[in-house]
Amino acid sequence: MTDHAAIIASAEALLDREGFSATGMDRLTRAAGVSSRTLYKHVGGRAALIVGTLDARSERFLAAMPCDGVDGLFRALGEWVEAQGAHGCFFLRALGEAGAGDPAIGDRVAAHKEAMAALIANCVAADLGEADIVLADQILMLFEGATHAAVYRGTNAVEAARQAATTLVEAARHSAERTDG
Repeated sequence: MTDHAAIIASAEALLDREGFSATGMDRLTRAAGVSSRTLYKHVGGRAALIVGTLDARSERFLAAMPCDGVDGLFRALGEWVEAQGAHGCFFLRALGEAGAGDPAIGDRVAAHKEAMAALIANCVAADLGEADIVLADQILMLFEGATHAAVYRGTNAVEAARQAATTLVEAARHSAERTDG
């Protein structure tokens, strides 16, 4: 792993665990095991480091979420929570704690949230055989809620959201069958 990738990975883990406000550059430098000069050389300042962690997290998270249907999406979220822990949405925490003064952070958060909405819309379309923007928005709300509730309910929150999403998908299927038939 290059210094840049190692610095980003250590920063992501530390920021996820400790938070953005509570984590200064000295702690990030120590976690990466590099000098402050090396850290700044490879990632720039604090805001650039946060943007880098958001990019890396988005890439990893989206790669872990299959697009084979809504059920698979929630199962993958449960696996993510088990493997990575549950600290709430990394992106919204970044925006709330560090993004107020930096438009690049807000842009990265918005891009990730748009990518998630598109992924969920594709999963809904995979289940129904057609797009359903209202259902996709409902599933998105369940997904976001499960991500946050997992902080205090663990994978039970994800399972409850998965069951609710399954109910909504089944209702949409039955509604489409009645309309078509």
